[in-house]
Amino acid sequence: MRSALPMVEAPGAAEIEALRPDFSHPGALAQRLVLVDGVFAPELSSAMPEGVRVRSLASVLNEGRADLIALLAPANADGADPILSLNAALMQDGVVIEVAPGARSDDPINLVYASTPGGPSARFSRSLIVVGAGASIRLAESLHVRAARADETFSGLQNFNCLQNFNCLIASVGEGATFNHTTRMTGGEPGGVRVESLIASIGAGAQFDSFALVTGAGLIRRQIFMRFQGPGAKSALRGVSLLRGREHADTTLVVEHAAPDCSGRQLFKYILDEEATGVFQGKIVVDPLAQKTDARMLSKALLLSDTAAMNNKPELEIFADDVACGHGATSGGLDADQLFYLQTRGLPFAQAEALLLEAFAGELIDGLGDENLAEVCRSEVRAWLSRRAPPGVHS
Repeated sequence: MRSALPMVEAPGAAEIEALRPDFSHPGALAQRLVLVDGVFAPELSSAMPEGVRVRSLASVLNEGRADLIALLAPANADGADPILSLNAALMQDGVVIEVAPGARSDDPINLVYASTPGGPSARFSRSLIVVGAGASIRLAESLHVRAARADETFSGLQNFNCLQNFNCLIASVGEGATFNHTTRMTGGEPGGVRVESLIASIGAGAQFDSFALVTGAGLIRRQIFMRFQGPGAKSALRGVSLLRGREHADTTLVVEHAAPDCSGRQLFKYILDEEATGVFQGKIVVDPLAQKTDARMLSKALLLSDTAAMNNKPELEIFADDVACGHGATSGGLDADQLFYLQTRGLPFAQAEALLLEAFAGELIDGLGDENLAEVCRSEVRAWLSRRAPPGVHS
């Protein structure tokens, strides 16, 4: 991150048209919002469900609505984090999603980040979703990887030069609302940098659930700033990171309990191979008024190599006296007894190992609540496991 790459130029009509076939075939994602090089592309996006209004960040800023601008620039997070300050200074565009009170959608809204081919460059986007009181919505973020066509010489992002992506999503979840969020930080390229920031404000009685799957190359940092604004809210933050080579993945979060009777759970799992490095930095802050807080935070890592590394830093700051809070971190290898048991049942070592690793990650994936998204994540995990180098001394 010492190298500041030049800002990518906004996509023109030709770049948009080149991407259109990827979003117009029968299997394309439904209910999608597409950002191309950080700029909202309504031409590639689809219609939204009833009760959901979408505009570009640029148009909302031009309107000058004080309530939305206040949400787009949250003082509690922006002023304290340099990465968010950089994003605020350089953001090129994004989307603003307003979900009407009581609106519901069973199918996810897909927020897709697409890139055009080119030299080393940086992209900055900032998006906002406002979930009205009593509404229920699911948002799924993903990186779009192009499939090569017959007349092209590149395939996906893997042959792009170094990219830097700095994206920020801000969520305001209203009273009694339910917001489910997933992000798949997959399909990156060696040497790339991807920094994802999530800022969430949770209203009274609301439910917020966020899951991340990380399998990309290069350097990835996912940082979360969440605040319980109203009493009786519940939240679950979860993630699975699969790393190999010299990949580096960092999950950093700060969860502030500013209201009483709120419940929070954070569980993140890492599978680290070769010389990969995982980082988990989590802090729970319980304000003096946040009595009856129930908060738990846990990081678990499986190290498949003697040269892999996991760095954990869980923290609690408690200023209330009637709370139930805890944190923990574990790092180790696969259970030798479990591997032996599977091998005695006729499974080769590599297959037994893959079965245990898939089960380790699958515990969190199974709880997504959307079977289509869960199956996509399971496929990503299986693909990662299939690309692992087979152990040379086992059969």
